[in-house]
Amino acid sequence: MVNVSLSNKTPAQRALSYFWIALGAFLAAVSIRIFLFPHELIDGGIIGISMILARLLGGQYFSLFFIILTIPFLYLSFKFIRRTFVIQMFIAVILFAGFLALLDKAPSFDSDPLEVIVIGGAILGVGAGLIIRNGGCLDGTEILAIIVNRKKGYTVGQVVIFLNFFIFAAYGWIFMDWHIALRSLMTYVVAFKMMDLVIVGLDELKSVLIISSNPKDLTKVIMHELGLGLTVMHGRGGYTGDAKDLLFVIVERLDLADLKELILREDPDAFIAVENLHEVVSGRRTSRPKKSKSKKLA
Repeated sequence: MVNVSLSNKTPAQRALSYFWIALGAFLAAVSIRIFLFPHELIDGGIIGISMILARLLGGQYFSLFFIILTIPFLYLSFKFIRRTFVIQMFIAVILFAGFLALLDKAPSFDSDPLEVIVIGGAILGVGAGLIIRNGGCLDGTEILAIIVNRKKGYTVGQVVIFLNFFIFAAYGWIFMDWHIALRSLMTYVVAFKMMDLVIVGLDELKSVLIISSNPKDLTKVIMHELGLGLTVMHGRGGYTGDAKDLLFVIVERLDLADLKELILREDPDAFIAVENLHEVVSGRRTSRPKKSKSKKLA
């Protein structure tokens, strides 16, 4: 999960963040009210549990169930995470509940089930992604997952998937209809992938670590032919004890193939390690590197 604290932002930046949180809450509410709820589909986490209770006890109580079930997680986030996050999560929850109430009488999207799953899941994912990207959160199970991660070492993703597995399974078992459970799971997968796309962005970044026998020439070639900046780090071989220069490069996914081809062209014996990298933060600026011939060696 990506959280952006508002404490170091200017009033204009805070206002913009709250605007995106509000838009995300509205989109999530649109997906729930117009796409998922009318077709008996559910989301994961607290929203999914609230939707199950609403189907059992009355759809008009959905917003109430959601707020009541979220309150314990607000307390947990206040106690174990940070106070500023509680404020942002509280705002997102209240806005989401408010938009759900406003859209109570909105007409449903009646179409092919596959279209409902894809479009509804995509809208939900965009909404949730906007909220998370700007420091808020709707799903209280993520708070629980963060706490478990700190205490037990399981990743946040593992805990969330584990909890949602039981939520979708319970939905199919309670209503004895595994088709709606499976379709709900498909909707959740679409929403999760779209949310990840919003948080990470389309231009996925990679960090590349290069060990070469000819680092100086390779540095010049990477900078002049690809226009990429890089950092030279001094290292030492663990077995031989020989001093080595390591090259660290940040590159967009679409340029990765060209970079690897160039490295192996110049040094067929080079060692290349590639890792996913979601953000580049420099001081107070968060950015994504762009190709530029003016970039210099760090």
